[in-house]
Amino acid sequence: MSKVILLLIGSNVFMTIAWYGHLKFRWLEGKPLLVAILLAWGVAFFEYCLQVPANRLGYMTNHLSGYQLKVIQEVITLTVFIVFAWIVLKERLTWNYAASFLCMMLAVYFAMAFKPSA
Repeated sequence: MSKVILLLIGSNVFMTIAWYGHLKFRWLEGKPLLVAILLAWGVAFFEYCLQVPANRLGYMTNHLSGYQLKVIQEVITLTVFIVFAWIVLKERLTWNYAASFLCMMLAVYFAMAFKPSA
């Protein structure tokens, strides 16, 4: 399971940079939108190189369901984004965002704590 988590963290670092990094890349200012799109697409390739093996490993070896993988993925996405927003975008985490993050953590608990019926 730890390999799955590490691969998902790595993929989410690339995903967050692909989706939001261009907002802070000053050298992209004044460039056509297509340049930012192609740059994000290039970075997203590395996300897929980690995301696909994480999902396959989690599903086929760790016997996680697709639902469980998705919920874990979303919490990791939020965690990576919180760090990114704080360090790169210089945005602070307010109470309402923290409360929504707590709800996602509860979602992971409910997704993982109970075995689905056959």
